[in-house]
Amino acid sequence: MVAISFIVLLFIGLPIALVLAITAMIYIYLSDNSVLFLSYPQQFFGGLENYGLLAIPLFMLVGELMNEGGITRRLVAFASVFLGAVRGGLAYINIIANMMMASIVGSANAQVAVMGQVMVPEMDRQGYDRGFATATTAAGALLAPVIPPSMLFIIFGVLAQISIGDLFLAGIVPGLLMAASFIVLIALLGLRYQYPASEHLSRAQKLKNILAGMPSLSVPVVMIGGILGGFTTPTESAAVGAAMAAGVGRFWHKEMKFERMGGMLLRVGINTGVVLAMVAAAAVFGWVIVYEMIPQQLSELMLSMTSDPFVYLLLLMALLLVVGMVIDGIAALILLVPILLPVAESVYGINPYHLGVLMCINLTLGLFTPPVGAALFVASRVTGCSPGQILRPLMPFLLSTILIMVLIAWQPGLATWLISD
Repeated sequence: MVAISFIVLLFIGLPIALVLAITAMIYIYLSDNSVLFLSYPQQFFGGLENYGLLAIPLFMLVGELMNEGGITRRLVAFASVFLGAVRGGLAYINIIANMMMASIVGSANAQVAVMGQVMVPEMDRQGYDRGFATATTAAGALLAPVIPPSMLFIIFGVLAQISIGDLFLAGIVPGLLMAASFIVLIALLGLRYQYPASEHLSRAQKLKNILAGMPSLSVPVVMIGGILGGFTTPTESAAVGAAMAAGVGRFWHKEMKFERMGGMLLRVGINTGVVLAMVAAAAVFGWVIVYEMIPQQLSELMLSMTSDPFVYLLLLMALLLVVGMVIDGIAALILLVPILLPVAESVYGINPYHLGVLMCINLTLGLFTPPVGAALFVASRVTGCSPGQILRPLMPFLLSTILIMVLIAWQPGLATWLISD
């Protein structure tokens, strides 16, 4: 009955936070153990008592401040300096600029919305197919939840009770591998489709772009440098980044208007509320899962199928791809981490950082695949292309990402070698 209630509530379209909270209440009622209702509020609010969660609104604020202050546009111009007038140059710039933004935005949906407005019109103007331009931007957004800092990493770190800073380190090599595979793919596709050459920049224009981009580049450099150097926690890094983005946008670029701050803060507050409501409800749902010993039951089932950690990860990736097609990445993490992590660690000896990287990449991939494909529809809405126009040129990038995931599943060191013991 509990499982049926969960499925029904999910498919009638209730917000995932309500689905989790109501399902937990139904379980308590059906278990005829009414004393558990006394612990319900404690479990609900206890899920929010984690310092790492403070990073979520701060990273959201950094992304908003950078967009409002003209920092995003200048980072794109900065990236254009290092390629010259090569064929398909603007497609390469798109990926490189997305890498820079990935270190700040941390959300694929948000990155598609921001970069789609910046890159697609310019690629369209230079003669690229608009569907390919949108697909390249969407592919670049796949880097957002992998290259640190990442919203999904923060959620996974909180749920798994592991170091968020180390989890950020675990995402660096996989993120760089994904970006490199996209660049190679663009080069190979360019041989067939003869993409337009990027505009030749004069030495004066290159110098201008570098000087204009240096203050903007300082925001991600200080944020990531603070985490990697051990000077700041991820939460402190986000706070420093927000202050720097506000200062650069207001006093250096002089594009940020304080009269727009109210709407910006309201958007951040609403988005934060949605995420934290899911986290709180997940704490209650996870409590029920542990109480029912579901991880132990799943362990027995998985062991009956395979004892090989690599095969287990392949099966898990197939499951996550299907889940990611219909459920938002954060919601899916909240649902699955309490169930899958104990099995991966205790039964197969899989490093939690390794599992976290794979889960986050996998669930992000689902954002770009039908039937739901939330990020696909965001890209369509921003650029005016139909989902079908985007999906066909996007497929090679999705397949490339799957190959990188299989490689990381096979070689755990790609995700863990930067982490200190």
